[in-house]
Amino acid sequence: MKGGVKMAETTEEIEKAEIVGETNIVASDVYAALRECYDPEIPVNIVDLGLIYNLRIEGEKVDVTMTLTAIGCPVAPEVMAEVQERVSAVANVEGCTVNLTFDPPWTPERMTEDARWELGI
Repeated sequence: MKGGVKMAETTEEIEKAEIVGETNIVASDVYAALRECYDPEIPVNIVDLGLIYNLRIEGEKVDVTMTLTAIGCPVAPEVMAEVQERVSAVANVEGCTVNLTFDPPWTPERMTEDARWELGI
Protein backbone atom coordinates (compact mmCIF):
# COMPACT_ATOMS: atom_id res chain seq x y z
CA MET A 1 0.00 0.00 0.00
CA LYS A 2 1.29 3.44 -0.88
CA GLY A 3 -0.21 6.63 0.50
CA GLY A 4 -3.33 4.77 1.65
CA VAL A 5 -4.10 3.53 -1.88
CA LYS A 6 -3.48 -0.08 -2.77
CA MET A 7 -1.69 -0.34 -6.09
CA ALA A 8 -3.15 -2.79 -8.61
CA GLU A 9 -0.40 -5.16 -9.57
CA THR A 10 -2.07 -8.22 -11.06
CA THR A 11 -4.69 -8.80 -13.71
CA GLU A 12 -6.96 -10.38 -11.08
CA GLU A 13 -6.79 -7.25 -8.92
CA ILE A 14 -7.60 -5.02 -11.88
CA GLU A 15 -10.24 -7.15 -13.57
CA LYS A 16 -12.82 -7.26 -10.82
CA ALA A 17 -16.41 -7.02 -11.91
CA GLU A 18 -19.65 -6.89 -9.98
CA ILE A 19 -21.86 -9.56 -11.59
CA VAL A 20 -25.57 -9.30 -10.79
CA GLY A 21 -27.65 -12.34 -11.71
CA GLU A 22 -26.92 -14.47 -14.72
CA THR A 23 -25.17 -13.12 -17.78
CA ASN A 24 -23.50 -14.30 -20.96
CA ILE A 25 -21.10 -11.36 -20.88
CA VAL A 26 -17.51 -12.32 -20.12
CA ALA A 27 -15.91 -9.73 -17.83
CA SER A 28 -12.42 -10.34 -19.25
CA ASP A 29 -13.80 -9.52 -22.73
CA VAL A 30 -15.10 -6.21 -21.38
CA TYR A 31 -11.71 -5.45 -19.85
CA ALA A 32 -10.02 -6.34 -23.15
CA ALA A 33 -12.26 -3.78 -24.87
CA LEU A 34 -11.47 -1.18 -22.18
CA ARG A 35 -7.75 -1.78 -22.74
CA GLU A 36 -8.27 -0.48 -26.28
CA CYS A 37 -9.24 2.93 -24.87
CA TYR A 38 -6.51 5.45 -24.18
CA ASP A 39 -6.26 8.77 -22.47
CA PRO A 40 -5.33 10.96 -25.47
CA GLU A 41 -2.56 12.68 -23.52
CA ILE A 42 -0.99 9.55 -21.99
CA PRO A 43 0.14 6.53 -24.07
CA VAL A 44 -1.32 3.97 -21.62
CA ASN A 45 -4.75 2.33 -21.71
CA ILE A 46 -7.39 3.45 -19.21
CA VAL A 47 -7.40 0.14 -17.31
CA ASP A 48 -3.66 0.21 -16.59
CA LEU A 49 -3.89 3.91 -15.76
CA GLY A 50 -6.34 2.98 -13.00
CA LEU A 51 -9.20 5.02 -14.44
CA ILE A 52 -11.76 2.20 -14.13
CA TYR A 53 -13.28 2.28 -10.65
CA ASN A 54 -16.09 -0.23 -11.09
CA LEU A 55 -17.46 -2.58 -13.69
CA ARG A 56 -20.99 -3.85 -13.09
CA ILE A 57 -22.60 -6.45 -15.31
CA GLU A 58 -26.29 -7.17 -14.92
CA GLY A 59 -27.90 -9.40 -17.49
CA GLU A 60 -26.89 -7.98 -20.86
CA LYS A 61 -26.10 -4.49 -19.55
CA VAL A 62 -22.74 -3.10 -18.44
CA ASP A 63 -22.18 -0.09 -16.20
CA VAL A 64 -18.68 1.38 -16.13
CA THR A 65 -17.74 3.83 -13.41
CA MET A 66 -14.56 5.62 -14.28
CA THR A 67 -12.57 8.75 -13.68
CA LEU A 68 -10.12 10.84 -15.63
CA THR A 69 -6.66 12.04 -14.72
CA ALA A 70 -7.92 15.63 -14.33
CA ILE A 71 -11.30 17.14 -13.49
CA GLY A 72 -11.15 19.69 -16.30
CA CYS A 73 -10.15 17.17 -18.98
CA PRO A 74 -11.36 18.72 -22.26
CA VAL A 75 -11.68 15.32 -23.99
CA ALA A 76 -13.88 13.71 -21.32
CA PRO A 77 -16.89 13.31 -23.66
CA GLU A 78 -14.73 11.64 -26.32
CA VAL A 79 -13.14 9.22 -23.85
CA MET A 80 -16.53 8.29 -22.38
CA ALA A 81 -18.02 7.82 -25.86
CA GLU A 82 -15.14 5.54 -26.85
CA VAL A 83 -15.61 3.46 -23.68
CA GLN A 84 -19.33 3.12 -24.42
CA GLU A 85 -18.67 2.22 -28.06
CA ARG A 86 -16.01 -0.41 -27.34
CA VAL A 87 -17.89 -2.04 -24.47
CA SER A 88 -21.11 -2.09 -26.51
CA ALA A 89 -19.24 -4.04 -29.22
CA VAL A 90 -18.41 -6.89 -26.81
CA ALA A 91 -20.32 -10.13 -27.41
CA ASN A 92 -23.69 -10.30 -25.61
CA VAL A 93 -23.62 -6.64 -24.46
CA GLU A 94 -26.92 -4.96 -25.28
CA GLY A 95 -26.28 -1.71 -23.45
CA CYS A 96 -23.52 0.22 -21.73
CA THR A 97 -23.68 3.17 -19.38
CA VAL A 98 -20.56 5.14 -18.53
CA ASN A 99 -20.57 7.03 -15.25
CA LEU A 100 -17.89 9.62 -14.57
CA THR A 101 -16.74 10.29 -11.02
CA PHE A 102 -13.91 12.16 -9.37
CA ASP A 103 -14.45 10.59 -5.96
CA PRO A 104 -11.91 9.48 -5.06
CA PRO A 105 -9.66 11.63 -7.22
CA TRP A 106 -7.26 9.78 -9.50
CA THR A 107 -3.62 9.64 -8.45
CA PRO A 108 -0.63 8.00 -10.17
CA GLU A 109 -0.60 5.37 -7.42
CA ARG A 110 -3.64 3.80 -9.11
CA MET A 111 -1.53 2.82 -12.13
CA THR A 112 -0.32 -0.71 -12.65
CA GLU A 113 3.36 -1.57 -12.56
CA ASP A 114 3.22 -1.96 -16.37
CA ALA A 115 1.83 1.57 -16.76
CA ARG A 116 4.48 3.03 -14.51
CA TRP A 117 7.18 1.22 -16.48
CA GLU A 118 5.71 2.44 -19.79
CA LEU A 119 5.77 6.02 -18.52
CA GLY A 120 9.19 5.71 -16.90
CA ILE A 121 7.90 6.34 -13.40
